[in-house]
Amino acid sequence: MRMRTTAAVAVGTLALTALAVPAAQADGGYGDTAITKVTVNGGKNVVLGVSEVKKFTVSVTARDNSGIKGADISVHGPGFGYMSSTTKCSGSTCSATFTVDPKADLMYSNDYAGTWYVDAWVDAGDGDYIWKEKAASFKFQRASRQTVNASPEPVKKGKTITVTGWLSRANWDDFKYHGYTSQSVKLQFRKKGSSTYTTVKTVKTNNKGDAKTTVKATVDGYWRYSFAGTSTTPAATATGDYVDVK
Repeated sequence: MRMRTTAAVAVGTLALTALAVPAAQADGGYGDTAITKVTVNGGKNVVLGVSEVKKFTVSVTARDNSGIKGADISVHGPGFGYMSSTTKCSGSTCSATFTVDPKADLMYSNDYAGTWYVDAWVDAGDGDYIWKEKAASFKFQRASRQTVNASPEPVKKGKTITVTGWLSRANWDDFKYHGYTSQSVKLQFRKKGSSTYTTVKTVKTNNKGDAKTTVKATVDGYWRYSFAGTSTTPAATATGDYVDVK
């Protein structure tokens, strides 16, 4: 008889203590069962703000000459983050849907942001099985926002304008957005009538998440700041602020 260890946690919710994390197991299996594909959230990062409940699905596709009977799917990440959910199978693909409520599941847990992994155990119809730890990885991130304001507007040709902006991200300690400090953001410009933005310079946010710089205004167009993102925080780009040059 083969045995495996699972954690007793509420379906689809985050366990907030290290006690909920299963003991590490090496990859293993029996027979010809193989995992061929793992998809998390349709291939997109999982991004959480400060209030909106987020659902995401993890799908594991496997093969075996006797067919796939069932699976257990869980995900784990930094800060002892761990989630387990009921798994349902259709044909060769098994899926689990996870529900995360920031205010219920993420309190005081900014450390959860970063790279997460999928662990999967798949059972075949003939008793074969495969267990794979870290079968796939994905980013579990704190939602971000980027603003911009270019002034004065209108402005005389050749005069200096000041472009300010605020880069912020969700904080799961107090469920507010706080400035994201010491981050590089690109100041970009799109000429009126064009569809393409060009990077003018790179600015670093201060200890409040503010970005500020000056440039010469020569033609009508749109100014914006763009943040490329980090492992814990997704990219964010402000809507362009139009400046009329007289």
